[in-house]
Parts: sequence; C-alpha cells; structure tokens
Amino acid sequence: MQQDIQVKLKTTIVDNDITENNEVNELGKLYIKEHGDMIIYEERLDNEEQLIVKNIVTIQPDKVQIRRSGAVKMNQLFQEGKRSESVFHHPHGRMHMETFTKSIAYHPLDEQKQGKLTINYTVKLNGQEAREHFLEIILEK
Repeated sequence: MQQDIQVKLKTTIVDNDITENNEVNELGKLYIKEHGDMIIYEERLDNEEQLIVKNIVTIQPDKVQIRRSGAVKMNQLFQEGKRSESVFHHPHGRMHMETFTKSIAYHPLDEQKQGKLTINYTVKLNGQEAREHFLEIILEK
C-alpha cells in the first residue's frame, strides 16, 4: 500500500550546554509493506534548488535505516543497544560517523492518529566527543 503524506522531521543535537534544533517539512510517500514501512521524501538544503537530498527511511521491527543521496550521501543504521559506523558525504567533505542507538519507538500512521518515529542516539564525528541526538519523524495524511 502507498499513500501521500506530510513528513515533519525534527532533530535535536545536544553538545554540552549547546542545543541545536532543526525542522524539515516536506511532502512524501509512505509505503506499507509486509516486512516494514518505508518513507520517501526529498528536502532542499539551505533553500537552494540545486541542493536536493533524497531520503529513504526503512522501518523494520528490529531496525531503522536512513539512506540519503544527492547533495548529501549517508547510509545510517539504527538498532537499539548497538553501535554502527558509516561515512557522511557532504559538499564540504567526508566525516566518519560512529552511532550508538539508545532507543527506537515507532507508532504507524493510521486513520485516527498521526504516525511517529523517534530515535535517541549518540554520534561521534571523526572520533570527536559523542553528541546526543534526538530524531522525530511525524507522518500525517
């Protein structure tokens, strides 16, 4: 099953006493399949037409995978209580990412309420001090 949705992505990064918040609102598609759900949407970086990133979020019972391609490239795997490594490709260079997933919660979109995916994790970029990350994706019809 496939349906058009509104995707609201909220990210919070905590680095010592500094908190950085970001929010993205885009139209996307939700694919509901037997083995899990998939969210696909595109976002523009810095409101520039040519800097487009395609995002694919695959949600399965035991893991979430976020793949980004275009102006930014990344393949990030989240499994509760586990560490993963990836490389973040940005127009300004590449960074090694070490992610530790603390928790994942997913409530699928249904007729009565919005869907929500929340992930709490830490990230070390290029071996620096780990920073706390909170990701929330809200899905609405």
